[in-house]
Amino acid sequence: MSLQKDIMTAMKAVMKDKNQTALAALRAVKSEILLAQTSGSDAGLTEDDEIKILSKLVKQRKDSAAIFSEQNRVDLAEPELAQAAIIEQFLPEQLTDEEIEKVVVQTIDATGASGMKDMGKVMGIVSKELAGQADGKTISSIVKTKLMA
Repeated sequence: MSLQKDIMTAMKAVMKDKNQTALAALRAVKSEILLAQTSGSDAGLTEDDEIKILSKLVKQRKDSAAIFSEQNRVDLAEPELAQAAIIEQFLPEQLTDEEIEKVVVQTIDATGASGMKDMGKVMGIVSKELAGQADGKTISSIVKTKLMA
């Protein structure tokens, strides 16, 4: 539960700084964590669960910002991107495309994948291995490129 403590500490700091954007982002994280904890599972949240929650929140904000940008609503897109950046601080370090590519190639070699029919198998393994360290879209595009080659 160190993530919850980190969020609370960060919330106290941004309240003192009166940073409303950061406060909204951290409250969203706290809310999602509380919802996950009270969803009925007695085991509590694992670190993987916490990473999934944070990744989901970042993805939601980036998707919203993209939609706002398409509609020329920069005034709405900027706070979404700012919140995404704040939430990303609590995620593990993101891997570069080259590092993701290495893992994808190793997985393809290990599984003997040889075409698009094996994409699901490769995606499942790579996604589990790189959980929280890489975006699903990036992984998918690299897997497609490697399997088509």
